[in-house]
Amino acid sequence: MVSLAKRLFLFVSSLGLLLVLWPGSSSFLRAQLSTGDHLAEPGFWPTQNTARRDEFVGISACSSCHSAIVATQTRTPMGATAMLAGDSDILRSHPTLNFAFDKYRYEIKTSATQNIYRVADGSRVLTANLLWAFGTDRVGQSYLFKRDDGRFYEARVTYFDSLKALHFTPDRAITSAKDLEEAMYRPVDISEIRRCFACHTTAANVADQFDEKGLIPGVTCEACHGPGAKHVAAMQAAKIAGVNPSPEGTIFNAAQLSPADSVDFCGACHATWWDVNLSGVKGVSNAKSQPYRLEGSKCWGKGDVRLSCIACHDPHKQLQTDSASYDTNCLSCHVATTTTPKSADHQGAACPVSTKNCASCHMPKVYVPEMHYNFTDHRIRIARANEPYPE
Repeated sequence: MVSLAKRLFLFVSSLGLLLVLWPGSSSFLRAQLSTGDHLAEPGFWPTQNTARRDEFVGISACSSCHSAIVATQTRTPMGATAMLAGDSDILRSHPTLNFAFDKYRYEIKTSATQNIYRVADGSRVLTANLLWAFGTDRVGQSYLFKRDDGRFYEARVTYFDSLKALHFTPDRAITSAKDLEEAMYRPVDISEIRRCFACHTTAANVADQFDEKGLIPGVTCEACHGPGAKHVAAMQAAKIAGVNPSPEGTIFNAAQLSPADSVDFCGACHATWWDVNLSGVKGVSNAKSQPYRLEGSKCWGKGDVRLSCIACHDPHKQLQTDSASYDTNCLSCHVATTTTPKSADHQGAACPVSTKNCASCHMPKVYVPEMHYNFTDHRIRIARANEPYPE
């Protein structure tokens, strides 16, 4: 006989919700949503369409009060995750990049004024001036360009830092091409363009239209805090009136979200549990979706703020890649030694091996072939050598 809890789970799961039964309660259920569901709710959520462009003020306005935060955030991978190709440090530092596939020869040649993408098959040559660059120098960078029809096209090749060279764009590898055009690019429709720019830039979609001319390159303050015009006006008015300004109700603060919503918030671009399940992505490729993997951890589901993305990562600062940097976070839940008694706020067992570099063992690196990169698997667990990748 199927339990009531399971029947509720199956029913609500069919609606696109994940129900988590909290310990000690048979009646309190927490719903997690797909990004599409969150966007359908009232209020701000990342990647949403905005009514007017003038609701955004840009990072210079934010910097007038938050200069230190802006200074560090703009140098993070998120802050520089999209740019005009002419502003790409990767292309500038690699003035000539080459790749070969079958009879096709690829080249990206960068000068002070152009980034020319060239593909030849021995009899014909196609060229394009790269327009947009997506990605970071830590992993890789992909490119968009336009043709005479004004549509967007994705270059078939991407720069990968681990290779220091070009290779097939992730998930776009081909074993053969019917013609030079297919070997060179993939057409990208406007709905996909809107999704890509929504996560890699700020204020890309306005009044249900893609605003290429007005968007702000990179993930800047207003991508995560919402349009800032109302906030800036309120702060300036308070200053003129000589009263203490209050940001309440004028800007979105993700730090006030519940733990589950907080992880879904980051999942708007990094993929929530439901985003991955609805997409059907299986295997090591889903290691790129950190919120999904985190929510598969044994200790997930208790609504603990110590297990949210921002508990370990400050989105305003550079990503720490040294596993020892996260030991303090691990020990905020786990007792330090096997002789230390557990407590209400330290219910995690002590590791019998070490109290250092916890993430190196319990969040192992996973090689994702299409990215040519080892991603940290955010499914926290006791990882064993040669074990299958846990779904």
